[in-house]
Amino acid sequence: MNIRNLIVAGIIMTVSSATLSADEPVAYVNPFIGTTNFGTTNPGAICPNGLMSVTPFNVMGSNKNVYDKDARWWSTPYEYHNTFFTGFSHVNLSGVGCPELGSLLLMPTSGELNVDYKQYGSEYALEEAHPGYYANRLTRYGIDTEVSATPRTSIARFTYPGGESHILLNLGEGLTNESGATVRKVSDTEYEGSKLLGGFCYYNRQGVFPIYFVIRVDKKPLQSGYWKKQRPMTGVEAEWDPDNGKYKIYTRYTKEMSGDDIGVFFSYDTKPGEQIQVQMGVSFVSIENARQNLDSEQQGFQFDKVCLDARNQWNDILSRIEVEGGSDEQKTIFYTALYHMFIHPNILQDVNGQYPAMESDKILTTRHDRYTVFSLWDTFRNVHPFFTLAYPQKQLDMVQTLIDMYKEWGWLPRWELYGNETLTMSGDPAIIMLADTWLRGLKKFDAETAYEAMIKSATAPGSENILRTDNDDYMKLGYVPLREQFDNSVSHALEYYLADFALSRFAESLGHKEDAQTFAKRSLGYKHYYCKEFGTLRPIPVSYT
Repeated sequence: MNIRNLIVAGIIMTVSSATLSADEPVAYVNPFIGTTNFGTTNPGAICPNGLMSVTPFNVMGSNKNVYDKDARWWSTPYEYHNTFFTGFSHVNLSGVGCPELGSLLLMPTSGELNVDYKQYGSEYALEEAHPGYYANRLTRYGIDTEVSATPRTSIARFTYPGGESHILLNLGEGLTNESGATVRKVSDTEYEGSKLLGGFCYYNRQGVFPIYFVIRVDKKPLQSGYWKKQRPMTGVEAEWDPDNGKYKIYTRYTKEMSGDDIGVFFSYDTKPGEQIQVQMGVSFVSIENARQNLDSEQQGFQFDKVCLDARNQWNDILSRIEVEGGSDEQKTIFYTALYHMFIHPNILQDVNGQYPAMESDKILTTRHDRYTVFSLWDTFRNVHPFFTLAYPQKQLDMVQTLIDMYKEWGWLPRWELYGNETLTMSGDPAIIMLADTWLRGLKKFDAETAYEAMIKSATAPGSENILRTDNDDYMKLGYVPLREQFDNSVSHALEYYLADFALSRFAESLGHKEDAQTFAKRSLGYKHYYCKEFGTLRPIPVSYT
């Protein structure tokens, strides 16, 4: 690509396809930035745009925590000031405002087996985080934990103090609003299963989906099995069941286990300093694909190799931009921000190219990277324009993903999550992202299909329109009137104006001159809202229309 110069916060950045700096940019990244003051990032291990992330989960189970997911609305698996750790969650969201995912909680313990997270949780110390790596020490147990990731799999290494030791996989807890999981023993060292996720922000209550997983340990345990929280009973029924309302441990039952609050345990007799490694592969297609992802991306248990590979991937992607001048603190701010830009969107396809189609039960296959987690209302303003400049191929794959979503579902997405439209936020932002990409010179995509999708959402009646539910008023009046107290009429309309202006430019570039004029005129409707008395934009009550 052509070399471009960008200036941010007084730092000169040269964009190049080669690694130009002798210093590793990964050394400037601080994953703890954004993990407090409601920044909702996390310091977990992830590869650039990776499907898998492994994150310390410290937001439940104790009043020692400042912020607890069960006591308030909370959207992230980690908060810097919290101190009570209950495991590592796998596949997480970063920077969002609603709880989702943050499940498949992996926890090492020692001493007598206990599967109640309020009792087995531990305070921790000696936190360390770098791109692709996180570690801490569980002070209750004296266990050192380390985790890393490949694009679709994870690996953990636990160092035990000796004696009775355990590995727990809690399938009942997490951030998701959904419940229910199934797990099955494959061998002494491997289990497989699925966990139901979904319901992000509650706007699309039917937007649920399973995540499939395979978990392996590198040493045969003395014993393994399941646990399940039993339903509470009353009266005579409660008298004869010793597990009434408690966690029941299954040591002999080895067939499939299902329930809302279930888990798997592995138990060992460890020597002081003995290490046990744990791998997990995930897929949103099938258990078979989760296993194939694991077999393809990890050959054996090689924690140090996985960690180094992840670090090299981050160095490669961050080295696209070399920083000249500025202080080390400014470099940390810049490279950490760049690091955060590559947490989402994530790849969705498995190693065989399969992925769940948009709003469908179909499983399709892609030849390019299929992406997910498009919070387009947030990212059309800065992330995607930046990608067009510095990472054009990634941007083109993301554009192709949006066009494929339209072909599969009939609509462009607004806030897509693992093949589901969450209906979160407002507006029609995919139009802006696509048009901006085209007008910046990246044109290797099906522009006419993209245009067809844009026209549909811009003109379909409100009753039929997924993205512009108040399009009838907007098209008839040129604005959206206030129909109920505290509605979002002004913000909805402002988003439509932005989209229509971008659509007008795109239409003009494609030679659709009449459409270009129509949408350019529409985009000026913001003037309806301007109030000279207050010098700002104000709602227009429906009685005035």
